[in-house]
Amino acid sequence: MERNLFKEEHELFRKSFKTFVEREVTPNQPRWNEQHMVDRETWKKAGQGGFLCPWLEPEHGGAGGDFLHSVVVLEELSRAYESGFAMGLHSDIVVPYLHAFGDAAQKQRWLPGCASGELVTAIAMTEPGTGSDLAGIATTATRDGDDYVINGAKTFISNGILCDLCIVAAKTDTNPESAHRGISLFVVEAGTPGFTKGKKLEKMGMASQDTSGLSFEDCRVPAENRLGEEGSGFMMLMQKLQQERLVVAIGAQASAEQVLADTITYTQERKAFGKPISRFQNTKFKLAECATKVEVGRAFVDRLISEHVAGKHLVKECSMAKLWQTEMLGEVVDTCLQFFGGYGYMLEYPVTRAYMDARVQRIFAGTNEIMKVIIAKQMGL
Repeated sequence: MERNLFKEEHELFRKSFKTFVEREVTPNQPRWNEQHMVDRETWKKAGQGGFLCPWLEPEHGGAGGDFLHSVVVLEELSRAYESGFAMGLHSDIVVPYLHAFGDAAQKQRWLPGCASGELVTAIAMTEPGTGSDLAGIATTATRDGDDYVINGAKTFISNGILCDLCIVAAKTDTNPESAHRGISLFVVEAGTPGFTKGKKLEKMGMASQDTSGLSFEDCRVPAENRLGEEGSGFMMLMQKLQQERLVVAIGAQASAEQVLADTITYTQERKAFGKPISRFQNTKFKLAECATKVEVGRAFVDRLISEHVAGKHLVKECSMAKLWQTEMLGEVVDTCLQFFGGYGYMLEYPVTRAYMDARVQRIFAGTNEIMKVIIAKQMGL
């Protein structure tokens, strides 16, 4: 499909980032998968290349690009079957909180390091007993003079081991009637007494991602590390979830495209009963169905990217994209894996890893069931 989103500067950026992926990502994937973590040095190299937070202004250490540069990064990582190097989480989900809600001192303190790769970020919302219901979080932050004392636990935190900065959602008002109004956001720095990173969690997919639990036990954080006003955390989260869900949809779309392209090539080379399996009617029909889903998905997500860059309010549409693109990815990868036969069950084949990586897309950034609730509300139902 012809795409009209990108200018020449974006395509030059894509060429540069593809070179980076070929040199610094692809050769290291087997080792990253084994150690369940991307090398910190690669984060710094990404920063040196201008690939982290490419939309950030030069005065904050960025390259002065736009969200379309981030789209390029998301797409090329997906096309390389790299799900654990969470550049999108860092650049387009976590750092925007610092950029949008941080004061001048906070921005000067943290943003340059985020762009250079010296500071890796994470965001901690999910708890052992609370997922999509943010109002139900149990982590507390109690004011004590010039500090807040945080107590609680978070789980399933991407970049949990590597993170230097973690944005933590905590209750500053535990009155049940306060609900959403009682949530505040705090930037907790690695090494702060009382902030403990748990072991890396063993997952079905995203093997190179350092996902872990985090615990806070009388963790004393300066009040100057709070983002925005006390009690404004929920509104901040709601403002930024639109882009978070679009980021997930972009990655899912690019992954589906790559898996389909690789499967078409495989079916043209793999022979059964004396001819390529691409010549069997079942193969043609199944791949035609996949191609149709991928083309429809591309048209929808590209429209949303364009409208998001233009600043439009797209809560309903981005929730739809997160729902539809991730469901479509699961269907396409499952269909494509079948054509690989027994090889589709072997981890050495990218399609196998893609199958395992795809499953969580329907869970994080709000489950797809929650997406349906949001969509229905936006429809006035």
